[in-house]
Amino acid sequence: MPMTLPPLPYASDALEPFIDSQTMQIHHGKHHQAYVTNANKALEGTKWADVPAEDLIRRLAELPEDKRTAVRNNAGGHVNHSMFWQIMAPAGKGGGGEPSGALADAIRKSWGEFSHFKEEFQKAGMGRFGSGWAWLCVAPDNSVQICSTANQDNPTMGKDIAGGCGGRPILGVDVWEHAYYLKYKNLRADYLAAWWNVVNWGKVAELYKG
Repeated sequence: MPMTLPPLPYASDALEPFIDSQTMQIHHGKHHQAYVTNANKALEGTKWADVPAEDLIRRLAELPEDKRTAVRNNAGGHVNHSMFWQIMAPAGKGGGGEPSGALADAIRKSWGEFSHFKEEFQKAGMGRFGSGWAWLCVAPDNSVQICSTANQDNPTMGKDIAGGCGGRPILGVDVWEHAYYLKYKNLRADYLAAWWNVVNWGKVAELYKG
């Protein structure tokens, strides 16, 4: 079936004061909805119209050339944002803190202290020029790695498309200005620092187990 906008798993004001209600309403109801609408419009009447978005972005090379960019941008945006809402939760009610279990072990193996992982992830978000995402991805050997993509690219598109970023994403932060500008203006670093308070590590751990 065509793509649909998933509901937020919490109220639009649930992530305050770290992410404000107005940003959530616009980000989810306007920006994400536009990705869904545009992706469906691009594929309407084709054999790809009912293919799940996750499959579409993995199979970009198979799409007709005149559909590829629209799907890359819009189905990519749909997939990215659908994960983004899920890996956040209200602070103190699933959001914030640190990971545990196998995910925590994998992070320690790659970066040592959790604080070092946060620093490196923050660097990935700050280092992305213009719009894009920072990701924590799982490699085939179950190790975890940090990378960044431009625009609405996703690591599952493959390293050739996603600027060398590959693997199975389990955590992603949106660094497009629409994700933070109403509250944080041009202070992306402040947004990223605050965002850790709403990361839902329980959900990220589920995604890590895959």
